[in-house]
Amino acid sequence: MAKVAFIGLGVMGYPMAGHLAKAGHAVTVYNRTGEKAARWAAEHGGTQAPTPREAAAGAEIVMACVGDDDDLRAVCLGPDGAFAGMGAGTVFVDHTTVSKRVTDELCGTAAGQGVDFVDAPVSGGQAGAETGRLSVMCGGDEAAFARVEPVIAAYAATCRRLGPSGAGQLAKMCNQIAIAGLVQGLSEALNFADRAGLDGAALVEVISKGAAGSWQMENRSATMLDDAFDFGFAVDWMRKDLGICLDTGDEIGAALPVTALVDQFYKDVQAMGGGRWDTSSLIRRLRALSPE
Repeated sequence: MAKVAFIGLGVMGYPMAGHLAKAGHAVTVYNRTGEKAARWAAEHGGTQAPTPREAAAGAEIVMACVGDDDDLRAVCLGPDGAFAGMGAGTVFVDHTTVSKRVTDELCGTAAGQGVDFVDAPVSGGQAGAETGRLSVMCGGDEAAFARVEPVIAAYAATCRRLGPSGAGQLAKMCNQIAIAGLVQGLSEALNFADRAGLDGAALVEVISKGAAGSWQMENRSATMLDDAFDFGFAVDWMRKDLGICLDTGDEIGAALPVTALVDQFYKDVQAMGGGRWDTSSLIRRLRALSPE
């Protein structure tokens, strides 16, 4: 078993850290809101630290799951950052979805003090985190990945190294690009079915068993039909992720026309007050556009 620090106890990090504790690892947590860290420690028997540096002190592996590039820099760098508490030979695992730019920056900083850095964004949403069935896509040194993979297994259904540092974040961009088009397509199909007078649930039962089937259809179609979106991965976070995809696409010369279009559709959802709605709320935009 490993001595692990976990930084960031949001809807993903809280259950992920819990799985680590259940697997027998010695876990110290840090969260910007200390009350949540205290609640986690009371629930799981771990330890709470007042700063990322103190959480990381003595840990073999330090994991983070925070919001964005700036949040990641904040918990890694500076006198109270995790890097200040990490010694040579330790590994930092970043589960945040961030830009490759900040991954390259922090990987270089870590290497300068003998710390390995593995970028390891996740897919599977809150439900995947709670059930321990996340897909984890990793970039980094092979030896460092080999050290952390058995620990990540506490909350992963799949964990794979896809290349050197940054490969994990690039893979997560591919994931979000694919999801954007799928959710828009599913939204259009269900809205079309409603306007055509079809039974949406019966339709999904039929087409989900064929080529149209997807994770989104299996896990989101029922709530989309019920017009329920107060859960899951928020539109605000999806727009953050798609912005990273579009910026990177410009940098590497990869055209993303559908992604750019769906990003604007999510902007419309934000304007409807849906920034915290689940990403499947794209169908609400279509319903608002459809004439009665």
